[in-house]
Amino acid sequence: MRALVYHSAHDVKVETVPDPIIQEPDDIILQVTATAICGSDLHLYRGKVPGMKEGDILGHEFMGVVVDAGPAVSKLKKGDRVVVPFVIACGNCFFCDMQLYSACETTNPDRGSIMNKKSLRSGAALFGFSHLYGGVPGGQAEYVRVPKANVGPIRIPDILEDEKVLFLSDILPTGYQAVLNAGVGQGSSIAIFGAGPVGQMAAACARMLGVDTIFMVDHHPYRLEFARATWNVVPINFDEVDAAEVIIEHTRRRGVDAAIDAVGFEAKGSAVETTLATLKLEGSSGKALRQCIAAVRRGGIVSVPGVYAGFIHGFLFGDVFEKGIGFKTGQTHVQRFMPELLSLIEDGRLNPDVIISHRLPLEQAAEGYKIFDQKVDACRKVVLRT
Repeated sequence: MRALVYHSAHDVKVETVPDPIIQEPDDIILQVTATAICGSDLHLYRGKVPGMKEGDILGHEFMGVVVDAGPAVSKLKKGDRVVVPFVIACGNCFFCDMQLYSACETTNPDRGSIMNKKSLRSGAALFGFSHLYGGVPGGQAEYVRVPKANVGPIRIPDILEDEKVLFLSDILPTGYQAVLNAGVGQGSSIAIFGAGPVGQMAAACARMLGVDTIFMVDHHPYRLEFARATWNVVPINFDEVDAAEVIIEHTRRRGVDAAIDAVGFEAKGSAVETTLATLKLEGSSGKALRQCIAAVRRGGIVSVPGVYAGFIHGFLFGDVFEKGIGFKTGQTHVQRFMPELLSLIEDGRLNPDVIISHRLPLEQAAEGYKIFDQKVDACRKVVLRT
């Protein structure tokens, strides 16, 4: 089959690789019909995430048609059209029983040893996202093996086109969980830092849930304008102003009820942070988190769907304590939200496909990465078709 293969930072190629096969009784083989490039994929592409190996197949946002199924697969059959969550969960461990699927303690047995912490209880394995998360081949390919097929893949009605539902795999439930974690609703205010795909989905979900005022912070004018026109956000360009100060000025000097950090560890930080990261002395920039802490009101919530790794200096925990701020973070419990979000798409209350700006064949996936990485041609989201 053809698949996008990682070689090193900024070096990915579509190559011919062996077809996947059934390995466990509850596996399925999926013929991929649509897949997407995620902002998290760019962390891998830029060489920022440890645990990548030459030959790894990338991609964790994908859907397709079941072409083979193991004997223990009971919820799907050949010919079913499904979207697959990026989180691989067993469905019956301590955490899965609480619907904390991204904390599944059985699907990623290798993470503890890779991190040199033998006592660490690993989180779930993820598709196409480094050997820290299981090294499972991803879905930017013609075919993919999907483990634990009775837990997660959701059947899609034929009346819904691929692009309408593809983002159920990651960015839509990630944005939705971020808003739920923020504890906001009718009449609330929120600041979303990062106008990438997850930030855009968070804005869509916040507006759907009745949030009154949405501030969107970024420094790409085309992203901010899209969010303003689509979800009526208040756009703030952090290259021009101090975003937290502007937000406070427009919220009676209190701050917003909640802030969402949809940027993560590659936030544009200070000169010190840039130097420390270059020297591998720091794993993440804390710039976006500091802005969230500054922008949120006393007793508010900071919700963090953005990916972080390692140590962050300048975390300002004294401000967190003094303001009584709560934090909700972590990978998305995708399986928990997929049925509900599918219903919202069917009802027309959510239209996640509106953010797609580029459509390319799988063979041009490497070019798609360059376009998305460099923000060429007002790129918001790239979908690949096989």
